[in-house]
Amino acid sequence: MSVKRISDIDPLDRPREKIKKKGASALTDSELIAAILGNGTKNNDVLTISKKVADLLEKDNLPSYDTLMEIKGIGVSRASLLMACFELANRYVVPTEKERIRITEPFHILKITEVAGLAYEQQEHFLVTSLNGASEVINTRIITKGLLNHSLVHPREVFADAITDRAAAIICIHNHPSGNPEPSAEDITVTRQLTEAGTILGISLIDHLIITKKAVTSLRSLGYL
Repeated sequence: MSVKRISDIDPLDRPREKIKKKGASALTDSELIAAILGNGTKNNDVLTISKKVADLLEKDNLPSYDTLMEIKGIGVSRASLLMACFELANRYVVPTEKERIRITEPFHILKITEVAGLAYEQQEHFLVTSLNGASEVINTRIITKGLLNHSLVHPREVFADAITDRAAAIICIHNHPSGNPEPSAEDITVTRQLTEAGTILGISLIDHLIITKKAVTSLRSLGYL
């Protein structure tokens, strides 16, 4: 199997270039590790090595020096470099009063305060949640309120704050006051438009969720993105 070097990756997708353009929070764990390591070895590319290290990461339980040394492509120098990074993080990390919410399933969106009561609103609200590279919530904002036609939701408004947040991805959310959990033709159209816009901007649309009193409908699960 040929080894994929950093130079073989599209410049826009290289970890260090992404940090320069979007900020470190936009990178996944494995991309951050790849940025630290810089390159791979003769027989192991940096992306594969980084993915193996990332798979070992657990909050408050980071891998030991000996564990890192068991990974092919990690030698004394790389293990020492990673351990130094882990120790600096432990020394200077600032505890937050409220742990960031991580969205890995559609129903996790209900953990967000701004979304929790959305099913009971009498008007239709369209919200956007920006996420970092670890799928953690950065912010949630109302984009429009009371509109009946989603074609009036412009990509410019949807992505403006996500760009400011240096987000890696977004989730769009809106409620159906009628209680019908099924997506409308307008919902499907705007989802496709936002997917295309996100591809151009480099900010993925992870999902578009419809909130009702009885259900959370995922347009991704339905195959619309």
